[in-house]
Amino acid sequence: MLVKTFGAAVAGIDAVTITIEVNFSQGIKFFLVGLPDNAVKESQQRIQSALGVSNFKWPGKKIVINMAPADIRKEGSSYDLPLAMGILAASNQITDDRLSQFIMMGELSLDGSLQPVKGALPIAVRAKEEGFKGLIMPMQNAREAAVVKGVDVYGVENITDVAQILNGESDLKPIVVDTEQEFYNQLMSEDLDFVDVKGQESVKRALEIAAAGGHNLIMIGPPGAGKSMIAKRLPSILPPLTLDEALETTKIHSVAGKIQSNTALLTQRPFRSPHHTISDVALVGGGSFPQPGEISLAHHGVLFLDELPEFKRTVLEVMRQPLEDRVISISRARFTVDYPASFMLVSSMNPCPCGYFNHPEKKCVCSPGVVQRYLSKISGPLLDRIDLQVEVVPVPFKELTNAVSSEKSTHIRERVIKARKVQEERYKDEAKVFCNAQMTSKLQRKYALPNDDAMSILKNAMEKLDLSARAYDRILKVARTIADLDAQERIETHHMAEAVQYRNLDKAGWVG
Repeated sequence: MLVKTFGAAVAGIDAVTITIEVNFSQGIKFFLVGLPDNAVKESQQRIQSALGVSNFKWPGKKIVINMAPADIRKEGSSYDLPLAMGILAASNQITDDRLSQFIMMGELSLDGSLQPVKGALPIAVRAKEEGFKGLIMPMQNAREAAVVKGVDVYGVENITDVAQILNGESDLKPIVVDTEQEFYNQLMSEDLDFVDVKGQESVKRALEIAAAGGHNLIMIGPPGAGKSMIAKRLPSILPPLTLDEALETTKIHSVAGKIQSNTALLTQRPFRSPHHTISDVALVGGGSFPQPGEISLAHHGVLFLDELPEFKRTVLEVMRQPLEDRVISISRARFTVDYPASFMLVSSMNPCPCGYFNHPEKKCVCSPGVVQRYLSKISGPLLDRIDLQVEVVPVPFKELTNAVSSEKSTHIRERVIKARKVQEERYKDEAKVFCNAQMTSKLQRKYALPNDDAMSILKNAMEKLDLSARAYDRILKVARTIADLDAQERIETHHMAEAVQYRNLDKAGWVG
């Protein structure tokens, strides 16, 4: 008897429907074809044990299973469930009337219970697009998949529950998640606040500009000046995720298996802070079984690289293209997958190996050549892609002990949201442009128009600092954001002057 069940394979952040055909004939052997990897081939032993413990029988016949389309590699143990259900239906131990209505995915334990799988959200999206009535997933993945409306999601504990659903004998109800309620309930909750930061008003201003325009930022200063503390509070002033952004971010984390079982939707902007020993593959994604890297996990959020010069040169250089294109393409001999990577790069560094170059009080013990070599670990092309370069100086004791509270993140966030709304309206007709940092050259000529005096300031800065054409674009974008924060239609002189000041690493004083 020939029956068909349905699963899904995840490629990039999208899913592809996999048809699993099970056929019985005379004999005793087991054949699994359709380009399965070793984890899929090993499913026979898991399925055989799970069926026995759950009071089902392993058929004493020749079993041939084809996983179509056969040119897509099937990876992982999550195909155990549709394979097992196909075997039960083909051997008439369950009915096959409802098999075509469901996509099923789940890893079987030897006792018949189900283990969670990766990519539940993109699989649910695919099930809805293909017109399936329902989706059967392990209980740990059910809330994540139930975010998708228009498809019934059943969270099950074991193989017996699945058999009862397919036989129409189960009283199990589909999991219901109110997506909008889930989204708005957790939208504004932040643990860290700028009210904890004493002093550093100029640095906080730079972060406000970065948040308002989606700009990349680097902070340079001695150890203990508060660089990491300030960076970790950046998400508290970023505008909240839109529902579409939350769904896309959740999709990436779902593929990477980073969604907790009690979480249906990611509502906070990601903040990723990898250690400086990270490899280039771990940062951009890839591997034998391609997975999103840190830059994709930071999509719609912040990637914070602390102690930037300590990262390997090759790791930093692979970020050049994603910072420009906001997508990373992982190419292999047989396939190419694209992962979105629209993130804000925030980094920090000491000015020299000892940490006290340009310090107002402590003396630097590094020779000028050492300082220059240390700074040169970060290439010019990468620095060009960082819009804001800010010097962080130590906070004086008087400010540390000042009882006056700093401005709260909520107040800064209100100004950021107001500036972002201006940009949203400005770029509403532009594809894939949502903030000033994403402006193309054509849009700059249209929207980033300085007055004559402001242009004169930019001209002098370009000549004296010997800036590149890319740095010219970055300054204009930052100036546009500063003008938006001031609710000004045109870039004025003081906007341009402030934007030019955020190119600290281009100044002669930083090369020893």
